[in-house]
Amino acid sequence: MKLVFATNNQNKVREVQKLMPTHIQLLSLSDIGCNEDIPETSPTIEGNAIQKTLYIKEHYGYDCFADDTGLEVVSLNGEPGVYSARYAGKEKDANANMDKLLTNLKKEQNRNAQFKTVIALSISENMNTFTGICKGIITEEKKGDQGFGYDPIFSPNGYDETFAELSLNQKNSISHRAQAVKKLILFLNS
Repeated sequence: MKLVFATNNQNKVREVQKLMPTHIQLLSLSDIGCNEDIPETSPTIEGNAIQKTLYIKEHYGYDCFADDTGLEVVSLNGEPGVYSARYAGKEKDANANMDKLLTNLKKEQNRNAQFKTVIALSISENMNTFTGICKGIITEEKKGDQGFGYDPIFSPNGYDETFAELSLNQKNSISHRAQAVKKLILFLNS
């Protein structure tokens, strides 16, 4: 089975490919010749995932899935949330995003946060969504050089390390994306 993962983020592709069963051939956007920026204009994480999936289905005709992820910080009323990738500006600069978040949390005692991933899957004419949530805290400084995005400042509950200090296998056993992908895989295998 061929399935497009509607992302240009090769880190995400690697994470998800490790979880996929061997009978599913995962294609990225570059594999199908999609180089344009897919619109993400929904005010919700779920809406953005669905929007990306429908775009690929409509313009390229492939069965596909897309994810959208947000980091939601309790003391910041859920910020950066749906704007996580562009929190510090349109450039999608991970370091600038982390710096802005750490600055906004300087005077906050409550550093509780969660990563939320929603995957939207379009096969034939059906749309399904799968959600994964990983709770943790925002650290006071960046630690680790694995992972991407906010990984160096997010420490999942039950761990002293950040996502950026964990191996890919460790992260894939607990992460928000891994949880959503596992639900997706269960659905595809049923």
